[in-house]
Amino acid sequence: MTVSMISEALLADDEPPAVEIVRPMGTCPIVLVCDHASNRIPRSLGTLGLSSIQLQEHIAWDPGAALLARKLSARLGATLVLSNYSRLVIDCNRSPGHADSIPTQSDGIAIPANEQPTDADVERRRLHLFEPYHDAIASLLSLRNPATTRLLSIQSFTAVLAGQQRPWSIGVCYDHSKAWARQILRELRLRTEDRIGDNEPYAVEEEVDYTLPVQGERRGLPSVMLEVRQDKLRDEVAIQLWCNLIGDTLNLTT
Repeated sequence: MTVSMISEALLADDEPPAVEIVRPMGTCPIVLVCDHASNRIPRSLGTLGLSSIQLQEHIAWDPGAALLARKLSARLGATLVLSNYSRLVIDCNRSPGHADSIPTQSDGIAIPANEQPTDADVERRRLHLFEPYHDAIASLLSLRNPATTRLLSIQSFTAVLAGQQRPWSIGVCYDHSKAWARQILRELRLRTEDRIGDNEPYAVEEEVDYTLPVQGERRGLPSVMLEVRQDKLRDEVAIQLWCNLIGDTLNLTT
């Protein structure tokens, strides 16, 4: 495999870049990230063998998460970094080489184009999508005061997975950053009667997750992921309500 094979462009010149940065000079101590903001597929990869309907489903992205993150960025004056391509092309919250980095199936749906990718294709996706996203986060964090900076990942989750109902409206997910997570949990519980997950529907784990463990906790930054159930983000009005709730909570925990 030659360097030219690996470096061959994945994205056309008229396609969006791998990463979008909103409010790069934001003064809020929280830096927001959204790993699964988009269901966009590079034209060079077609549709990965999926239908347009399948690409609208949660397997391809986190519906509602990007708009919630943008509204939070505006409310808090916070810098936000968004991935511009689907998690099915390469998952920016998985280590390269992890089984779910370029998934062959998701929630029982096969991803035909991911079943036997060439080494060059795997490297191309990493170099042109994964690395720019994480380089952007790393560059921003390197300019911040680590004593005051916090990293917050905004994601959304499906109400039913593998046939199992998931009752939480929002989950506060963490690994080592228990103190900040507990503050967020306490303030959310004071402000809503919705069911709140404590490390549900997921915990942050170094063996699975990438963004918070690598970009946040290795720098010693308090790092938490907020997961909002997707049916709670059904329209802009609902998203604004969650933005207000989360924003008020975060203002009291930083």
